[in-house]
Amino acid sequence: MTSGLNSGFPAPSIKVQHWLRGDRISNFQPGKIYILEFFSTTCSGCGPALSHLAQLQEEYSDMGVELIGVAANEKAATADGAQAQVDAWASKWLPNTNIRIAFDYSGEMARHWLLASQTFHVPQAFVVDRDGSIAFIGPPDSLEDVLPKVIDGSWRTSAEAKNAENERIAEAEIDAAERALFARIKAATEIEDWKTALAAIEEGINRFPDNFKFHQWHVATLIERMRDMEAGWIALGQFARTAIERNSEDWLLAAMQQLFGWYDYSGFPLAERFSMGKELSERILRLYPQHDAPYRLCSYTTIAFYYHECGDNDRAVDLIEQALKFVDGESLPDVQKHELMVQLLHTLAKYKGELV
Repeated sequence: MTSGLNSGFPAPSIKVQHWLRGDRISNFQPGKIYILEFFSTTCSGCGPALSHLAQLQEEYSDMGVELIGVAANEKAATADGAQAQVDAWASKWLPNTNIRIAFDYSGEMARHWLLASQTFHVPQAFVVDRDGSIAFIGPPDSLEDVLPKVIDGSWRTSAEAKNAENERIAEAEIDAAERALFARIKAATEIEDWKTALAAIEEGINRFPDNFKFHQWHVATLIERMRDMEAGWIALGQFARTAIERNSEDWLLAAMQQLFGWYDYSGFPLAERFSMGKELSERILRLYPQHDAPYRLCSYTTIAFYYHECGDNDRAVDLIEQALKFVDGESLPDVQKHELMVQLLHTLAKYKGELV
């Protein structure tokens, strides 16, 4: 893979339009360690990741560690609108911290950092070492282990660092190929060339068997776009069986959402659909207790809808009440917690047959 930015390379400069928090800086100060986390307000994992890194910075601040949150992929009709979104998001997720928050609507930071390193997803962390070179590129949750080693100088020459970088580059190569295929599918979809879109989706299923998104696209294209219910049901059944074989949380939940989610299922065999839903639900419930509240919330609300559909409202109510307990006991920003609680209470009232 040809990449313009890898570990060991000099860090690009910081060129942003506005600093929403903290004093403006344009260069990395020698002797300090910087963590840049690129985030987006539409990314569900970005808020928790940045909040955790703020705590990590506080722990290591006396060792010259400084965190900078960078909003470089914000989508809005205008720069002012995008900036307002980021400002509100930062107030929600970081109400009591003073880390620097940088905002760039021009795309320059994204080009020189994210795209140059073949990084296409957020949250994404870059660690700039004391000499101004990149020490680490990767997921923010890795920094719990990586940062102390960067601080004591043992990270960059370690086998662990080399392995992490090699794995990142290998994953980026796969990611780039997947994105190219996604672009082909999107282009065909936009002109409603369903035959071409379907061929590209089926290519994706064969080339990238570990990515369940191609299966989701397959089902959606057949059922929602092409209205081929027979082929759509076959694809949906195959997706569910593959998820069961893999016994993967992500696959199982994605298949469950396809079975009990967005489509008109009136033409599908009811008994088979409920049978698949039962097996998927039981497997999810066995796998999910170790997950945090947001993850369990998603799984429990989906499974509750399945029980509601098949007439077991008592079970559906029980799951929603458990989800309410997860959210109520979780440390979440007040606004987010309120929104989730309201959604769950509306669903609970519906399943109980009460007025919302």
